[in-house]
Amino acid sequence: MEIVKTLAAGITLSLGAISGFAQAEELTPVTVATTWYAQAEHGGFYAAKAMGIYEDYGLDVTIKMGGPQVNNVQLLMGGSVDFIMGYALQSFNSVNQDIPLVTVAAFFQKDPQSLVVHTGVGNDSLEDMKGKPMRVPTAGRVAYWPWLKTEYGYTDDQLQAYDYSFAPFIRDEQTIQQGYVTNDGFFLEQAGVEGKSLLLADYGWEAYSATLDTTHEMVEENPEVVQKMVEATAKGWEAYFENPAPANALIKEDNPEMQDELLAYSHAKMQEEGILLSGAAEGGQYGMMTRERWQAFFEDMVAAGTLPEDLDWEAAFDLSFVEAVYAD
Repeated sequence: MEIVKTLAAGITLSLGAISGFAQAEELTPVTVATTWYAQAEHGGFYAAKAMGIYEDYGLDVTIKMGGPQVNNVQLLMGGSVDFIMGYALQSFNSVNQDIPLVTVAAFFQKDPQSLVVHTGVGNDSLEDMKGKPMRVPTAGRVAYWPWLKTEYGYTDDQLQAYDYSFAPFIRDEQTIQQGYVTNDGFFLEQAGVEGKSLLLADYGWEAYSATLDTTHEMVEENPEVVQKMVEATAKGWEAYFENPAPANALIKEDNPEMQDELLAYSHAKMQEEGILLSGAAEGGQYGMMTRERWQAFFEDMVAAGTLPEDLDWEAAFDLSFVEAVYAD
């Protein structure tokens, strides 16, 4: 009798293992590359991973951190990853260079790029900074700088070297440098410096940021995977703002140097500034994009001399996936 029970138990365990294996087999492996070291600005992806949202959609998602030496477009085109975080200008440039990249969602309605200034020194608006030296990195010089030249009359002789440090800013109250509105205030407080961020998006910089990009091949051959990735990541962002703890724990696993205080600051600042839920995304439509917004930004880039007027700009994005998430 005991032998029978033992055999029965063994069969049950075996069937359970087979069932679990089958369930694991049903998950589609997907890799997504972020823009930088793990941080709150990637919270939606980490929440979807940490809270099992991707698995609920049948996806086994691996998050690959970005960094200063990482070229996400090359990773995507080389097949090392299936999706990347990007930004609108990168999508347009891909079309211009015949790179088969397409944006399927845009989670940051406002690009967090900012210019950081000291308070009380006369740099209270973008208009006030015309002709003044600015510390801007290479990425900014090819992205928003041509737009600033066109819109606000800035000139290249204002540009100064930028080393991703607040030290020169702390030393000289006339220093103006690129920042990121979701963490500027945190670092200013740590340095004991009175300053503020001028969010470029509030002055007309219309670039979508934290976009979800993939290849034309993925859209054509695996549209169901793209749809699941868009919807699950949108739900991940919603979950992150309801309860950031699971995602933050995973963020710190990937990036042990990340501070709890900075995570909390960025989490709050994204909501305060409407980084994700403004414009077409207002009311909870995470990742929403519109053709009108893409067109307006394209026209700004043409005016700035960044893109050719005859570019097939609508090839840069596909609205169908994110629109399907919120269809009535």
